Amino acid sequence: MNATSPGPLPAGILDREDVRRALAEHDFAAVFKLLKKHGGLSQNRIAAACMLTPGKVSNVINGDTQITSFEVVCRIADGLRIPGALLGLAARPWQDTGDESVEPVVDESPDIESDDVPWRPEITVSMAARMTRSDLVMDRRAASKAIAAAAVGGAALLEPLEGWLLDEPAEAVPVALPNGRLGRRECAELESTARKFREWDHKYGGGLRRKAVIGQLAEVSDALRDHQSRIVEERLFRVMAQLAGMAATMSWDSGMQLKAQNYYKAALRAAHAGGDIEFGTNVLAGMARQMLYRGRPKDAADLVRLAQDGSRGRVGPRVRAMLYTREAWAYAAMGRVTAFRRATMQATEVLHEAGDDDAPYWIAYFDEAELAGVTGGRLLDLARQDPAKHAEAAAHEIRLALEHRGAEAGRSHALDHIGLAETLFLMGDVNGGIEQTHTAVDAAEQTQSRRVRDLLAELYPYTVGKDANRGLRDARDRIRGLLTT
Repeated sequence: MNATSPGPLPAGILDREDVRRALAEHDFAAVFKLLKKHGGLSQNRIAAACMLTPGKVSNVINGDTQITSFEVVCRIADGLRIPGALLGLAARPWQDTGDESVEPVVDESPDIESDDVPWRPEITVSMAARMTRSDLVMDRRAASKAIAAAAVGGAALLEPLEGWLLDEPAEAVPVALPNGRLGRRECAELESTARKFREWDHKYGGGLRRKAVIGQLAEVSDALRDHQSRIVEERLFRVMAQLAGMAATMSWDSGMQLKAQNYYKAALRAAHAGGDIEFGTNVLAGMARQMLYRGRPKDAADLVRLAQDGSRGRVGPRVRAMLYTREAWAYAAMGRVTAFRRATMQATEVLHEAGDDDAPYWIAYFDEAELAGVTGGRLLDLARQDPAKHAEAAAHEIRLALEHRGAEAGRSHALDHIGLAETLFLMGDVNGGIEQTHTAVDAAEQTQSRRVRDLLAELYPYTVGKDANRGLRDARDRIRGLLTT
């Protein structure tokens, strides 16, 4: 791919100095005018290629609208086949493959369950084995398809999870199995490895470590195919649940929404098979969080309700408090401010019961700092609609979180700084927002989390505008520099 053979654009148009200058400055009014004048493209053709409306293109050309969304910039690059370097972006996927065709992308992961699949231990093992085998041989093209596949919601999501409410897994179908050789020492080593993987995820996000987690999950699945003692089998299912849960979070953090959802389902079944009610509750809370990030608060609320119904009286205060924050998040996303405040207050009251409890290590992170960070993030969601009412409260909560957890919190630390930067911009504190943006980029550079980069992309529009000063331009360049690597 080169600048002289650009997809829908005529040969040579991207060699023009005025076009290159407009692209480098993200001056899309000039870009579109030049494409019309020298490239022979109509407004309708530009709009269709970039997945914009003709009216939007017209408004951009007339100077009535500016393109400030990083995601739209990427759509323009891909739709018009403009090499990433001309826009300050990384090489686009079609540049790497040399394939300029546009084709529908679907997830190739196996169809692992429907609502009529029994909740039997051996089926859970089979599901995990199939998923990991598919994932470990995934090449770049398959990964691109996995990223594009959308997570499901509604009944298609909820119905297959109803088995969570069963008191016991269904009896396994008798079958001759080879004797397993794992003992308590090997189980302890696997549990220690799962804990280390969780530390990786908390600090760095998905990235390259996702494959390592999936490989370990495949090993545990293989071990469960053998006949283990009841105690060893239960511990292995609990390790499987934790590994599958991490694979889900890391897949989601890498943009693979449907794969994440399938790993969450496997994690929930494994927790059920291992009798780990608390971790199963945590899995459902993770699924709810995914739905919230995908803009589906009703699905999230249904998942939280399912978690609460299946764990009532059987989980500790930290897990209960975390569930209340997911409930509060769903209410905030639905604009139910009073319900949001009530659920947040319930989370605060329940967390006070925790003290120095002996909660599982994977929920130990949920403390006052985490509660403040989550609450601040939800207030920021509300502040985007009504800054005068909620922005100051959001800034207060996020600063509380930053006071009590530092860079060692990895992804959460970066998310806090990005949230505080946006809150300051909403409050009209431009200089404070600029300073905080630089701090946020510094923190984001220490993690491979796609979620962190997605939120940075949402911060990008605050740094763009006709009256953007030097400080804003510098902050914008730093965001763009990180998002394009």
